[in-house]
Amino acid sequence: MNVEELLAQYAVGIINFSGVDLSEANLSGVKLCGVNFSKANLSIVNLSGANLSEADFSYAKMNVARLSGANLTSAILNHSSLNVANLIRADLSRAQLRGASLVRAELVRAELSRADLSDANLNSADLREATLRQANLRHANLSGVILKGASLVGANLEMANLNAADLCRADLTNANLRDAELKQANLRHANLSGADLSGANLRWADLNDANLSWADLSGAKLSGANLVGADLSNANLTNASLVHANLIQAKLIRAEWVGADLTSAILTGAKLYSTSRFGLKTEGLICQWIDLSPTGDRSIIQKFDTEDPQDFFNETPPTIQIIVDTALEAEANFALAGAYFHIAQEYQLLKQPPSMEIGCRRTVFTFRVDSDVALLPTACLAILPFKDAVNTQKNIELLLAMIDKENISPLGGKTSHRLKQLTTAIAQAISQAQIIKRTKKNLHLAAKIKFFQAPTQIILTNSSAQTLIVYDNPNFGKRFINSSNTEMTFSGDISSESVTYPLPALNSLIDFVNSFHYVNE
Repeated sequence: MNVEELLAQYAVGIINFSGVDLSEANLSGVKLCGVNFSKANLSIVNLSGANLSEADFSYAKMNVARLSGANLTSAILNHSSLNVANLIRADLSRAQLRGASLVRAELVRAELSRADLSDANLNSADLREATLRQANLRHANLSGVILKGASLVGANLEMANLNAADLCRADLTNANLRDAELKQANLRHANLSGADLSGANLRWADLNDANLSWADLSGAKLSGANLVGADLSNANLTNASLVHANLIQAKLIRAEWVGADLTSAILTGAKLYSTSRFGLKTEGLICQWIDLSPTGDRSIIQKFDTEDPQDFFNETPPTIQIIVDTALEAEANFALAGAYFHIAQEYQLLKQPPSMEIGCRRTVFTFRVDSDVALLPTACLAILPFKDAVNTQKNIELLLAMIDKENISPLGGKTSHRLKQLTTAIAQAISQAQIIKRTKKNLHLAAKIKFFQAPTQIILTNSSAQTLIVYDNPNFGKRFINSSNTEMTFSGDISSESVTYPLPALNSLIDFVNSFHYVNE
């Protein structure tokens, strides 16, 4: 069949040309909407500017075909062969290309939004400035592909092979790259904001100045990656491998990276405001200084000598434990949730809910805080729903008074400044506690429930794994069941504010405070 015969038959409504051989034919500019070219031989055919919307090219041979500017919207090209084809500026939006072969195809500025390219082979294809918004590229082979400046917003690249791909300045906002292969990929200046890269292989990838804010990189492999100047603010790097990674001046503000491996990584100049420094592997970490300012403007710099980074990036999160000498019942659990919700509204350092261990005899609440300095003031608020709150706050005030009274210098050369810092923070916390207690009804509800009247013990653990019991109710552990009834009783009045509660030994207090890590100096 020649071109004239094809067009004549199409003109009278015939659209089925399955298996036809039109290799090297010139069909530029023709209109063949909905035509069936499945299993056809269209190699080296010229279809430039043709309207082929909704046409069926499944299993067709279209190698070295010219399709520049062609309209292939919603076309079916499943398992077709388009190797070295010219698809520059072609419109393939919503096209089906499952399992298609596009090796070294030219797709510069092509439109592929919502196209299905799952399992397609695009090895070394040129997709510069192409649009692939919400395209399906799951399991696709994109090794060595050129995607400079391409838009892949919301695209599905799960388990795709992007090894050595050029994605410089590409937009991958909210893209799905779970378990994708990106070894040695060029992602310089790429926008990966909100992208899912969990489990992705980014070894030796170039992410210089890339935007990875809010990205999920949990379990990702970033060994040897170049992350110089990259924005990783609010990113999830939990259990990520960053061995030998270069994070010079990377923005890691509020990033989560518990369990991350930073062995031999370079972290000099990184911005780490409100970023956890616990649960990290830091052997051989290279870091001369970091930026701890809220906006990353270098207004708060932490400098290190040779050994300091190991001490700064430690493995113990500061925690506050409230141990309640009774089991938690449903009514108390409900009241507690409401109480901590309202406290968190007024006191941001208590924004994370506690973990709970509920036993038949005792209940343990564990609060994790961002810094050692926040331990004592946050404890003043964490205990607020309980009847022991006032006495706990008094004990905490007395602890600092002990240091001040003895004129001891456990805090190094900056004793006066650090002690004042702690004292001010505690005073502010207690003041806030008084306001919250007056204005929040949930706390009044909690006060009427027996659970919140039980004796408590408050234990602080700092980032050096040292513990301090700041409050221990004398009746803690002395609960017994009256044989005449089943009511729970305590020996003594646990609510009495006239009772003097024991304070920790002075040397224990000094050791505990002396091992604080101060991040604002």
